[in-house]
Amino acid sequence: MKAKDLRERTSEDLGELKATLEKDLFSHRMKNATGQLDDTSLIQKARRDIARVELILHERRQQAAAKGAQP
Repeated sequence: MKAKDLRERTSEDLGELKATLEKDLFSHRMKNATGQLDDTSLIQKARRDIARVELILHERRQQAAAKGAQP
């Protein structure tokens, strides 16, 4: 997932995407623990995608706070 594509989404959509990615990450970890996961790189990819989404959400929160603090 590209950050450019994520920036085009709304904050609500990003929140839903983050929840979905976290469920996928949990699923990948469980499959890895039971030996059913063939491509272990999926775990790292999911973690990085979650981090990208969190970064964009954090940036938006900071921008909103900065706008609210200015007189």
